[in-house]
Amino acid sequence: MTKIYQRYIKWHVANDLKSTMVFVGGPRQVGKTTFALTFLPVPGESHPAYMNWDNISVRSSLLKGELPSNEKCIVLDEIHKFARWRNLVKGFYDTNKTEISFIITGSARLDYYSKGGDSLQGRYHYYRLHPFSLTELNSNPAKSDFEILLKFGGFPEPFLKAEEKFWRRWQRERLQRVIYEDIRGLETIKEISLLELLAEELPNRVGSPLSVKNLKEMLQVAHETVERWLKIFERMYYCFRISPYGPSKVRAVKKEQKLYLWDWSLLRDSGPRFENFIASHLLKYCNLIEDTEGFRMELRFLRDTDRREIDFVVLKEDTPLFAVECKTGERNINPSIFYFKERTNIPYFYQVHEGTKDYKKNGVRVLPVETFCKELQLP
Repeated sequence: MTKIYQRYIKWHVANDLKSTMVFVGGPRQVGKTTFALTFLPVPGESHPAYMNWDNISVRSSLLKGELPSNEKCIVLDEIHKFARWRNLVKGFYDTNKTEISFIITGSARLDYYSKGGDSLQGRYHYYRLHPFSLTELNSNPAKSDFEILLKFGGFPEPFLKAEEKFWRRWQRERLQRVIYEDIRGLETIKEISLLELLAEELPNRVGSPLSVKNLKEMLQVAHETVERWLKIFERMYYCFRISPYGPSKVRAVKKEQKLYLWDWSLLRDSGPRFENFIASHLLKYCNLIEDTEGFRMELRFLRDTDRREIDFVVLKEDTPLFAVECKTGERNINPSIFYFKERTNIPYFYQVHEGTKDYKKNGVRVLPVETFCKELQLP
């Protein structure tokens, strides 16, 4: 029997639905629809309160302004594919807000695709639903939890199935749908096959400074075209980029960016995969605080002109909270940590690894990934 997991944003969304609409964005097949259906009396896509824009009969009803009767909560799925969806949703909400709660889901950044037209400002709260993470699966995670999550990724279907053949087929089908259904439906792109080549190349660029120039030369397109395509992939939750943290005392780089994927299981090499795993957990932490508390959170990295580097720095309202270095081994501490520790106002430094050792040296905590996620209460 498959274990049922209650998603980490459930309580927050339930509380917000009392007074406003809730938008839930996130990668394709991350579990947005399954999550939204848990708010219906009888969860299931056959329930009349679940209204998917891709269903022709549902689409016809929505365009006529018809909603199912006697429902306290209605789920509108993929409605952002309709060009004038903002006005449609605004009308539904303004007319029924005292009687009906609305959850709007979609495999794209709904906050981006809600810009323009009639404003929805003040009528919704936006949540980004992330893949499973260690402590969401188990509040006291074991090494086995980490190993299976690192291998199969945090998307529900391949993780729960935990079979390599299923994982490979699922990955191929998902990428095709992201490009040929989601992106093609929302963006105007002539060279769609080149977009697929870019998507297949991005796992090879994870963790290192991202060179748009190299990608431009590989694809033989303009610099602006590659940049536009990368932004589209970010809006579709396929990848994300982080910028450098630049204290003046350390001659930090200013313009370089690093790229990571929402699905770390696509990376073959163990080092970049582990680094992407930690990046995803830290981004989830930042996004949850932003979405629930309204603080501006940033995930950055620290690198100076002499190539000393720490993988991640987490900031809250421009103030650094802690820095994280990723290592597959557990013995040697990155010397850059001690260098930056003396020259920045970052209060805590962690070196996270895949082993079992947990110790502290000169103010730097070296600890296993399971302990790190648990002690920092990463969602």
